[in-house]
Amino acid sequence: MIYHYIHYTIDPQKIDDFEDYSRRWMEGGIIRRCGGEPLGYFLPKAGFGEPNNAAFAIIGFKSLADYETYRSKLIDDPDARENLTRAKKSGCILVENRSHFYRVGEKHK
Repeated sequence: MIYHYIHYTIDPQKIDDFEDYSRRWMEGGIIRRCGGEPLGYFLPKAGFGEPNNAAFAIIGFKSLADYETYRSKLIDDPDARENLTRAKKSGCILVENRSHFYRVGEKHK
């Protein structure tokens, strides 16, 4: 497995919009429908002194080729396009960075 990690810098004043965006990926089934295995979206927990503008998501794939297939399916998925448009319109996402990882002890391609 490889894990696609997305680090978001979000507008803390629009955290509800970002949470809606996250739920649409997860609960709307977009990620699974396009071939990913979502581990989840994670939002900042207020009250612990950490930055309140960081969030992340982790999505698993059997291989990098499966990730590439997923990306091409997202482009054609009307729900995915709508979700991206809504997030852009709201301005809840300021910066988005992507990385890929593998879990120690797991085979990866």
